Amino acid sequence: MPYSKVTGLGYYLPETIVTNADLAAQMDTSDEWIVERTGIRERRFFKEGVDTVSNMGARAARIAMDRAGRKPEDIDMVVFATLSPDYYFPGCGVLAQRELGLRQIPCFDIRQQCGGFVYALSLADQYIRTGFAKKVLVIGSEIQSNVMEISDRGRNMAAIFGDGAGALLLEAHDEAGKGLLSTHLHSDGTHAEELMVEHIGSRRKQRITHAMIDDGSMLPYMNGKMVFQHAVRYFPEVIREALTANNLKESDIDIFVPHQANARITQAVQKELGLRDDQVVSNIHKYGNTTAGSIPIALTEAWEEGRVKEGDLVCLAAFGSGFMWASTLIRW
Repeated sequence: MPYSKVTGLGYYLPETIVTNADLAAQMDTSDEWIVERTGIRERRFFKEGVDTVSNMGARAARIAMDRAGRKPEDIDMVVFATLSPDYYFPGCGVLAQRELGLRQIPCFDIRQQCGGFVYALSLADQYIRTGFAKKVLVIGSEIQSNVMEISDRGRNMAAIFGDGAGALLLEAHDEAGKGLLSTHLHSDGTHAEELMVEHIGSRRKQRITHAMIDDGSMLPYMNGKMVFQHAVRYFPEVIREALTANNLKESDIDIFVPHQANARITQAVQKELGLRDDQVVSNIHKYGNTTAGSIPIALTEAWEEGRVKEGDLVCLAAFGSGFMWASTLIRW
């Protein structure tokens, strides 16, 4: 049975930087308020006519391919994670395929929100392990700035999210104990409505009404307290599940790359696992929460900075809407 390993990494960020001061000029907030609650100081917003979810993902993927020394004809599959596709349908996978000039290969999207990239990585890993594919592009990309309302009503969510994309190339190899060791996926729909965008959905005869716009039900909603409580519980749980499955301990982790949801969540998980600051990758202060894009962006930055080295045990983990949570261990 083949195994899978990461052979290339890349990310793309829009040029427009939006600081907390920029937001404070448009709604009742402050740099201090945002930093204290989230750790975020700035984020990136896309430029209409320049950036799309699919072309940002393709730009990140092209960098990953170049670093791996691979050409478009080498790619066997695309798994694209996003909650903010260019179109209602088709998905961004085929649009990225077109952008990259790939062959007529399988390309599909998954919508697992903040857990999207780890879920996508798990799917890619399974396709490689079964022999269906040998080289899979895994992409996470989001444009969220245009679904947020920059206003007093929308400030709790508007301050958190940003736009960006990351990607990696996963390839088959035959060396046991190296590359992706295992992935672990969970979900619990009990609290699905505690982190959601209700409209536009298919439950109502009229998908869009003036009332939906006026009452704010088309805006993202989050029960922040409940999300925090579940995140700090399930993050360590799913990480320990992965470690146990591979006969490893918390002390074996060299680099931990969490989904960049909130600095307070990351700090709580770091403390629970007994990790040092230099073992934890955090860039939320620069980019905010880029949802499916956050882990590949953070992983790529850490690799570029020389923080991810040959032989390191790298742990990726995420928690988000659904609720969904997931982890993977990679022996670099």
